[in-house]
Amino acid sequence: MKPAATGTRPVTELRFGVVDVETSGLSTRRHRVLQVAVVTADCNGTVLDSWCSLVRPRFRWMFRLGPRHIHGLSRAQLRAAPCERDVICELGRRLDGTTFTAHNARFDIAFLRRSARRARVDLALSPYVCTLRLSRKLDPQRALSHRLADVGERYGISNERPHDALQDALATAAVLAHLLRAHGVTSADQLDGLTAA
Repeated sequence: MKPAATGTRPVTELRFGVVDVETSGLSTRRHRVLQVAVVTADCNGTVLDSWCSLVRPRFRWMFRLGPRHIHGLSRAQLRAAPCERDVICELGRRLDGTTFTAHNARFDIAFLRRSARRARVDLALSPYVCTLRLSRKLDPQRALSHRLADVGERYGISNERPHDALQDALATAAVLAHLLRAHGVTSADQLDGLTAA
């Protein structure tokens, strides 16, 4: 999979692969991806494509689903889901030619890289855009909360099902458009400058 080329291209030509994952916990060593979604969107937040899949854990992980009161996923749902390798392959296909984007991207990237290594799939996840970082850059004094729900609320974006991967990815795509405008981003070069470590 090749990431989207950046550089002097106008931001209107970029396509963003906005991803969200739901996991059984916070540790990449002890926990697994249970659900993944990607929304392909332009810089205005227009959704061009969307996809979501549950991920069937290996049998020994089936009883370690973590905080089900948060992600709402059951063993019965996950038993019928595609295996990790199939999901990661499909994710890679859908991300091809896009700029990987997520809210708190390091978290999603860490889990997806671990999944890709287990599945022996090449998954290119950089360069990437993190809407959490973009939001924090607008608030250097950290006077505001930058959780996805709170950022969305500031821009009038509602998410009726938080912690559902597809709904969170859709909310992130909508937030991204507002953040790009707030930063005055018109070219890929400017975006690179904002997202550079």
